[in-house]
Amino acid sequence: MKEKLNTAMERVTLKQLRALDAVVRTGTITQAARELSVTPPAVSMQMRLLAETIGLPVVERTESGLRPTDAGRIVLDGVRRCESALAACGEALEEMKGAGGGRVVVGVVSTAKYFAPRALAAFAHAHPKIEMRLSVGNRGETIEALRSYELDFAVMGRPPDGFGVESAVIGDHPHIIVAPPDHPMARRRNIAFADLAGETFLLREDGSGTRALMQRLFDEAGLNPNLGMEIGSNETIKQAVIAGLGIAMISAHTVYAELQDGRLTELDVAGLPVMRQWFTVKLEKKRLLPAARAFWDFLVTSGTKYLPTAGAQ
Repeated sequence: MKEKLNTAMERVTLKQLRALDAVVRTGTITQAARELSVTPPAVSMQMRLLAETIGLPVVERTESGLRPTDAGRIVLDGVRRCESALAACGEALEEMKGAGGGRVVVGVVSTAKYFAPRALAAFAHAHPKIEMRLSVGNRGETIEALRSYELDFAVMGRPPDGFGVESAVIGDHPHIIVAPPDHPMARRRNIAFADLAGETFLLREDGSGTRALMQRLFDEAGLNPNLGMEIGSNETIKQAVIAGLGIAMISAHTVYAELQDGRLTELDVAGLPVMRQWFTVKLEKKRLLPAARAFWDFLVTSGTKYLPTAGAQ
């Protein structure tokens, strides 16, 4: 069976693989056809040929659109590895021509979007021939894109575990607790962590690094926080705190503007801010070609210049 499957995969074409990737990403044949600049029947034909070649269905129809089967997910992993290898090959050839160009695909967790675009803009200005692509997602999405070879590297607050990665520190990443300016504790100094146990904390989604940090601090203090709404974005959390719905532990880099203009205040809590770091992270086995390596080195050596100044009291 293994020999037959290997023989079948040798007959699979790149056109078929790209059709599968487009269908899964867009969820429909029509959208995939538009992205690939072909007709829907052409995409359907490539999908049919792919399924017939490997002898297994690669997609299934669900209420939310076409989704990969188990076999489809295995093929998709191969597709993305192939695309990564082809991109690496193309960039290496361009470098050999002395073009000084190439492409960099960087994923950033949503919290990093408050500084990563500024760093990217500075690098792009210095390297106008390099094509830059920035992909913003939550931690889970960014890790999955990293694992599936969709990214050259990622910028995040804590390197993932469970698979081999290489990482380097960009700079400090402080976490603070914010409240509305009229909060009763706004003018207090050196607030004991235990005094916050009765406050309502607004939360990021389960799996968020900030949420895990907050929970760890309460666990270490032996306290059970009063948990309020679970909110999927830093922007919404900021607005909810401003509206008086609770307080929140959050990256100081995400609230720099609100602290400056007085819409939020940082509570002066003993032991805070908690200082973490920003990292560049890549798959251990992934070879960074010159353009990606140049941006990686730029972030590691100069990235701190683009971090917002934390509003620590």
